[in-house]
Amino acid sequence: MTEKEANLSKNFMDQISPKTQFKKNKINGVKKIVAVSSGKGGVGKSMIAVNLALAFKNLKYNVGILDADIYGPSIPKLMGISEKPKSEDGVNLIPIKKFDIQCMSIGFMVSEDTPMIWRGPMVASTIKTFVNKVLWDNIDFLIIDMPPGTGDALLTFSQEIDIDGAVIVTTPQNIAIIDVKRGIEMFKRTNVKILGIIENMTSFKSDDGIEHFIFGKDGAKNIAEKFNIEILGQISIDIEISKSVENEKPFLLETKNNNPNYNLINNIAKKIIKMNI
Repeated sequence: MTEKEANLSKNFMDQISPKTQFKKNKINGVKKIVAVSSGKGGVGKSMIAVNLALAFKNLKYNVGILDADIYGPSIPKLMGISEKPKSEDGVNLIPIKKFDIQCMSIGFMVSEDTPMIWRGPMVASTIKTFVNKVLWDNIDFLIIDMPPGTGDALLTFSQEIDIDGAVIVTTPQNIAIIDVKRGIEMFKRTNVKILGIIENMTSFKSDDGIEHFIFGKDGAKNIAEKFNIEILGQISIDIEISKSVENEKPFLLETKNNNPNYNLINNIAKKIIKMNI
């Protein structure tokens, strides 16, 4: 590649990269916002977002969860919610309360079979609705289940909303870690503080007590060391988590405190609180 070509490439990247100067908005009725993100889908991000919300509730905080995964909303299924949100004035939406958590999702307003074939302007409009027209009631921590990847929806949320910190969810595989790097760089460019990494499906322990690293090993460890980011926790493959998803009830409500993952997720919430975000 010639020097001229290299300069053109840099100029092009500068033009398409997210700008660092933009006005971020608070969400009325919300004190702190924690985004749960992932570089790609299928890593258990939404499951972790729901149970992290439960963990904050277990610590006696008022909690809300916002399903910002526009193209694949999972919160209705994970929380067992099939009703639609109400509006007293025809404009503002009242969050649906389940398990003492205030919930809002685009999935409440469309059927499970409806494909979300939306272009950028529709996504931006939905995001503005979530920011300005949901009547959150005295929320201490709002957990946002972000869209996977680094596309338009995630970028718009990161630029429009004053997020106090982001948690990045990954699995140990190299293919997932590659996308985590992109997510970290995007949050840096949009001035969002990264609280740490949660590695999901780290390993599986068989009945004979042997630990099996089915999806590889040390993926989160390597990326945490490279970017100087804390590993908040490593969640093992757990049949109880799988059952909770199918039962449409959060894992922290389905299992008991003798389960290692139960204590781990609760401890992640405690770690975040200690950060004084």
